[in-house]
Amino acid sequence: MATQVTAATTAKARHGSSFLRIAIALQTLTIFIQAVSAGLLLTSSYGATLHDVGARVMYGASMLYLLAAVLAWKPGGGPARPVGYASGFLVLASVQVVLGIAHVPSVHLPLGVLMFGLSMLALARR
Repeated sequence: MATQVTAATTAKARHGSSFLRIAIALQTLTIFIQAVSAGLLLTSSYGATLHDVGARVMYGASMLYLLAAVLAWKPGGGPARPVGYASGFLVLASVQVVLGIAHVPSVHLPLGVLMFGLSMLALARR
């Protein structure tokens, strides 16, 4: 009986961890696409639209990362630390969106680079 409970707990933790890894990978990809669309913003007429849509997708990916971290922690029995990372990242994403809307590229661009680096680091740690 104890072996079945341990196996079920391990399988649940592994599933939560893989969902968390997928969420981090999606977030990292959307941030990279934002960098590409920022370049298009400077060189084409449709770049602004792509960057605007990409910002919404990136923000949604950050929310998915937080959801995945909570699910891996609470029901999955994983550590709580990823929840803190995901919450901090959602705060950074919120600041990034506000800075983009306010047209403050002197902070918006470096923050985007920082977010990409932090997301890559989170992905490498999973």
